Amino acid sequence: MARPNFIELPTRDLASSQVFFEQVFGMKMTGFGPTYACTLTGDVDIGLQADQAEVTLAPLPVIDVNDLEATLAAVTAAGAPVTKAIFSFPGGRRFHFRDPSGNELAAMQADPA
Repeated sequence: MARPNFIELPTRDLASSQVFFEQVFGMKMTGFGPTYACTLTGDVDIGLQADQAEVTLAPLPVIDVNDLEATLAAVTAAGAPVTKAIFSFPGGRRFHFRDPSGNELAAMQADPA
């Protein structure tokens, strides 16, 4: 069953955002290059996106799915616009879309491991 598993937050200053979440909430952040860090709890994780070419305008809920291509087909059949085609990242693949209210979300499928 699909479920939210990630919330990606836009940030202008990755280092200060990491310190904030670590100090205030005790969240250990793992860095993935100079513009991205996230928690890796295996539950609902928080990602910090500082790459201004990749950042979204608002928090990005990410929904974990079993079949990314089937989800893409269902999203497009429902008339939802795809805002970012399927792409790979460390740990899986995902795409972005807008729901009927205009909210941007992502669907992701984790790499089998």
